[in-house]
Amino acid sequence: MLQIKKTLTLAVAASTLAIAAPALAQDSGATIGFIGGFTGPIESLTPPIFAGAELVVKQVNEQGGILGGELKLLSADGACDATAAAAAADRLINTDNVTGIVGALCTGETIGAFNGSGLSGNVVFISPASSAPALTTLDDNDLVYRTTPSDALQGVKLANLLLSKGINDIAITYVNNDYGKGFADAVSAAFTAGGGTVAANLAHEEGKADYRAELGNLVASQNLVILAYANASGNTILRQAVESGNFTTYVGGDGMVGNDLLNGIDAAAVEGLIATRAGAPSGESVDIYNGFASDAFKADATYAPQAYDAAFLMALAIEKNGSTSRDGLSAALRDVSSAPGEIIRPGEWQKAVELIKAGTDINYEGAGGSLDFDAAGDVDGIIVELAVEGGAFVEKGLID
Repeated sequence: MLQIKKTLTLAVAASTLAIAAPALAQDSGATIGFIGGFTGPIESLTPPIFAGAELVVKQVNEQGGILGGELKLLSADGACDATAAAAAADRLINTDNVTGIVGALCTGETIGAFNGSGLSGNVVFISPASSAPALTTLDDNDLVYRTTPSDALQGVKLANLLLSKGINDIAITYVNNDYGKGFADAVSAAFTAGGGTVAANLAHEEGKADYRAELGNLVASQNLVILAYANASGNTILRQAVESGNFTTYVGGDGMVGNDLLNGIDAAAVEGLIATRAGAPSGESVDIYNGFASDAFKADATYAPQAYDAAFLMALAIEKNGSTSRDGLSAALRDVSSAPGEIIRPGEWQKAVELIKAGTDINYEGAGGSLDFDAAGDVDGIIVELAVEGGAFVEKGLID
């Protein structure tokens, strides 16, 4: 992806992480927000993603803070729902007066939060997990970014992976929202272009207890692709598909990657289940992140590296911008995330601050890879294959 520099100049209560020396002045520092689905269909995936952002705050404050003070992180539950996310964003932006937002996670959640208060508040959003292609075309005044690749890429990689395994026909069921439809469209187009047959491609509604009728319309193929969420319809559909005995191969996308997916399901019945999610290339930045992240939470947790990168970039942009003003933050974000500049790796906060104060350009190389945002705020990336082995997801490697 070409580098493009700046082209435009249970419910969970709010939680605060502030680790800093008590002598810091109250009129210094910065506060950022985090919106994620602490409840709802991705509630098992959200805690480690949030932990990735929390880790940045801890490191920043241990290394001298931001703008001469402490960095604070306030969280709000978006419930993977546009309406709930809009309310969460309104509080963080208009009451708590955060400078920027890490999040949201589900694509509809991000769009709802941003359209609700983000655009009018001139607030930069950096999502670590919103992967639907719909975000690329959002009218956002250069304010919405993401540190994970679009499902336009993940869909192609998943389709190619299945074809490479000799799977030549599939039936797709997808959750009826921006994430599900965008992902399904990408998989279907790429699979067909590669010579495969999509026997069925049908939406399903979230929150139902019984999907047997929907599954009855998918039996034209024994290879079932479920594009949904582990804590919600993904689990129910997978369980009822296994019970039906009509399918032999099961496939999921990133929203299905969580051990909660297998609740109530005989693990042996889904041994070898194929899945995909965003990954990271090998290299120094990834090794550094994996070293310290493993002490705080599972380093390979889905979207935790991307959340770490989103929070680190937000902090770098605020420091580069020189104030907690929202004006100019988008341009500062583009400056710190791409060449030219001295490379900054995960954890190197003090080094970055010293270079910024010296007027030296920096280029953050993150836990999830390079983060050269294009004009739409998207990044290139890689997709990895996972499989269920022995009742748990195991990463198998990069998908070519």
